[in-house]
Formats: sequence, structure tokens, C-alpha cells
Amino acid sequence: MDTLYAIELSIPLFQMSLLLVLCSLIFFIGKAKLALLVNYLFIFYWVYFLNREEVFATNVFQMNPFTLSYLGFGLVIIILAIIGFFNSTG
Repeated sequence: MDTLYAIELSIPLFQMSLLLVLCSLIFFIGKAKLALLVNYLFIFYWVYFLNREEVFATNVFQMNPFTLSYLGFGLVIIILAIIGFFNSTG
């Protein structure tokens, strides 16, 4: 648990503002599922790509197995959500 408290992640204010504006517009349109997917994609980007030096080791294969599996499941969730949006009839 101490590892979680020791990591500091930096998120640019512009991206936080962009997320707020995008989600507000999407909610005004009435697409709550799409807003949740946008939030998930932003969080996934912030943790795994913007702050990759803090999360990853020097190489992807030297990562903690839990972190690597969490990354894999996150990618699967994103792919399944996008497929679900394209197959949706409503």
C-alpha cells in the first residue's frame, strides 16, 4: 500500500479541462456510456502513457505481473466497449 502513496502522477491542466468539456458535451447529448468510455480512456492514457516512467520499469517485460495484466485487461475493456458501440442498435 505504501507504493501507491509514493507514486506521484502529473496530469496537465489542459487535459483535465478538455476532459471536463468533452464529458459535459457528451452528457448534454445524452450519451452516458460514451462519457464513461471517454473518462476511462483519459485515465488509461494518464496512467499508462503520460506517466509511463513512474509506472513501468525500464522494459515492459520487467513490469510487475499484476500491472502487466491490469494493462492487458484495460486494453480488452476498451476494445470490447468500442465493439459494443458499433454493434449497438439504439
